[in-house]
Amino acid sequence: MNPNRLSTADSFPRKVIVATVMSNFSGPVEARLALAGQYIDRAAAETAVKYPGRRLDLVVLPEHAIQSAIRTEGAKKKAVPLEGAVMEAFAAKARQHGTNIILPMIRAEGDRYTNIAVVIDRQGKQVGIYSKVHPVSSPDGSLEGGISPGDRFPVFNCDFGKLGVQICWDMCYEDGFEALAKQGAEIVAIPSASPQTVRPASHALRGKYYVVTSTPRDNVTIFNPAGMVVSQMETPGVLVQQVDLSYAVLHWSPNLRNGQSLTEKYGEKVGYDYSEREDTGVFWSNDPAMSIGSMVKELKLPQIDEHIEQDREAQDAARGGAVGAHQP
Repeated sequence: MNPNRLSTADSFPRKVIVATVMSNFSGPVEARLALAGQYIDRAAAETAVKYPGRRLDLVVLPEHAIQSAIRTEGAKKKAVPLEGAVMEAFAAKARQHGTNIILPMIRAEGDRYTNIAVVIDRQGKQVGIYSKVHPVSSPDGSLEGGISPGDRFPVFNCDFGKLGVQICWDMCYEDGFEALAKQGAEIVAIPSASPQTVRPASHALRGKYYVVTSTPRDNVTIFNPAGMVVSQMETPGVLVQQVDLSYAVLHWSPNLRNGQSLTEKYGEKVGYDYSEREDTGVFWSNDPAMSIGSMVKELKLPQIDEHIEQDREAQDAARGGAVGAHQP
C-alpha cells in the first residue's frame, strides 16, 4: 500500500466515465486518424446509452494507434509532428464530444523523436505531454529505433481529477508509478502494445489509484485501487465504464458482512465492488450530499489502512510493547 496517498473517502462522490479502446490500428496516418475518430464517436454514443444525461470524461487509445511499431523501420521514418493534422483531428473530436482524450503517438520535433501521450481537454487544448521514460532497446542498441527517452512523470490536472500516464514497457518499472502516486494521481492510463494484466493490477493496488489499459489485442481492462478488475473487454471495440474517485477500500470484518451492512443501512445510496476471494472491496457513495467516509464511520468500519495499523498496534502490544518489532 502507498502510505503517501491520502484517502479520498471523505470527499463527496466524483463519478467519472472512462472509455478505453482495443484495436489493432493499421494503414497510413490518415486512416488511423479516421478510425480513432470513429472509436471516440462510439465511446460517446455508448456513454449516452449506458449513462443517460452524462458526458464522457476520458478516452484512452492504445500505443501505436497513430503509427505502427517502429523498432524495425526506425523512428525517423514513422514519426510525425504533433502540430497540424494530428492535433487538429483530435482537438476537433474533443470539442465535438466534450471529452478529454489521451493521444499516443511517435512525435517528430526536428531531429528528435519521442514516444508520447498527449492529454487533450474538452476544449481541444493540450493539457500536457508525457514522454515515455522507458523505451525498449532495439537490436542495434538504440531505443525503439531512435526514440529519445523522457525524464519526468507529470500528473495532469484535468477537470475530473488528477491523471497520470505510463506507456507499455513503463509497466516493468516501479519509478513512474511510485512518482504518480506521490503526486496524488487518481487515474493512471496505460496506452500499450502489450495486453498485460498482472502488472497493471499490482500497480493499481500499490498506488491506490484506478488503472486503465488500452491495447491492440486480448483485452482492455479497468482496475480499481484494490487491484481488482472493474470492467474488462476481450474483443475489439470500446469499453465504457463509470468509476468514482471518492472511495473507501475495506477489508473483511465481521461487521462489514461483505458489504451487506452498508446496503442494509443505505440501500442504493451506496455502491461497491466486493470480492469474497480477495476479502476486499472498493466502496463509494451514490448520495451527492454524503461521502462514503461518513457512511463507513457511522458503521464504525475501518478503511484498510486503518485496519492494518490497528492490528499492527495490537500485535506490538502483544509482543510486550516492542513497537517497531515488525521492522527489519
